[in-house]
Amino acid sequence: MAEQIERVKTLIIGSGPAGYTAAIYAARADLKPLLYTGMEPGGQLTTTTEVDNFPGYPEGIDGPTMMVQLQQQAERFGTEVRIGMVTAIELSTEVGGIHKATIDDSDTIIEAETIIISTGATAKYLGIPSEQKLRGGGVSACAVCDGFFYKGQDVAIVGAGDTAAEEASYLANICNSVTMLVRKDYMRASKAMQHRVNSLKNIKVLYNTEVDEVLGDQVVEGLRMVNNQTNEKEDIEITGLFIAIGHKPNTDIFKGQLDMDDTGYLITEGKTTKTNLPGVFACGDAQDKEYRQAVTAAGTGCMAALDAERYLATVESAEEVA
Repeated sequence: MAEQIERVKTLIIGSGPAGYTAAIYAARADLKPLLYTGMEPGGQLTTTTEVDNFPGYPEGIDGPTMMVQLQQQAERFGTEVRIGMVTAIELSTEVGGIHKATIDDSDTIIEAETIIISTGATAKYLGIPSEQKLRGGGVSACAVCDGFFYKGQDVAIVGAGDTAAEEASYLANICNSVTMLVRKDYMRASKAMQHRVNSLKNIKVLYNTEVDEVLGDQVVEGLRMVNNQTNEKEDIEITGLFIAIGHKPNTDIFKGQLDMDDTGYLITEGKTTKTNLPGVFACGDAQDKEYRQAVTAAGTGCMAALDAERYLATVESAEEVA
């Protein structure tokens, strides 16, 4: 079968707050964006039952509904949204060059003058069945996003790095008690973060301790912990379990072409969304390992669309002069 080639001004890879916001701005700038949603249309927020900290929703909104509304807003201005995944990419290294993306390992090739990457990052989970069953029912990978719902309650958090320590400290300010499970006999967090955790009286740190099972049917009701040295098990009553063992940016297809750090986060130039290649921009959690919030992802999506618009204007001006 012959290749099916389409040419677009702007290709947006990935959905979620970053991708859809980029699409809204790009469409309003008449860039006629084409957006491929990826394997998880709407991104991580589709697994969140309640979004309570996004501006403009005084009563809160559930994640899937918010993503549907963002998609509808993007489509209202002319974005074409397609369910599908970019499985291979060939990025041009020249200003004004054309980038080529293969869709779903098929013969469909999208040629794009600009590309906005909003592929996000995937939170790492423990992978045990009871944890997966209760995701959205008390199991969360974002304390800042969901901690408010457990105000005054007893919760637990798994992790040993700076992020886990920071989220444990955040939870300690609003929850009755925080039990912190550390797999080894030491924390990987910086000394400053360890001191902060140890200074909070309602945080209890358990070393050499792992999750054996999350207890509860529809919602989290407790936690069965196991000491990995003695194999002793203990049940505690909690209503929320927060997993803080890291995220993996969804950037594998860009390896060898775009600059990224040791963990795979795309590196952008200064306060812009520009990558090391002209006409390629990155936004959202694919390039942000610091904040990882819906509102910051949306902000960088706006920036990426503006950067793409300015890049195309510069290229067009150069062509006119030539």
